[in-house]
Amino acid sequence: MGLLTRTKETAPCTVTISHRFEELSAHVRFNNGAVIGPGDVVLVHGPEIMAAYGEVISEERIATITRASTVERAWTRATGDFEFMELCEFSFSEGVLS
Repeated sequence: MGLLTRTKETAPCTVTISHRFEELSAHVRFNNGAVIGPGDVVLVHGPEIMAAYGEVISEERIATITRASTVERAWTRATGDFEFMELCEFSFSEGVLS
């Protein structure tokens, strides 16, 4: 892996979409054991998968994994906590919201 160079690889994967009362989720599992690291980008190829209410659908697909460069990986690790905290906006108040 280069200091500024990105690499690409393809991997077979299983996409599972759940659209149930108990769970609303989408998961990708790489069938070849590939592991995603900080800053990596995954593109799953194929048409959109739509699950009707109450369904769980699994499909085999091919994904392209673009590996982050060494610099991008370090930057993502260094700044990832700050970006996560933006998602955790919360406040404490004594009053009841109306």
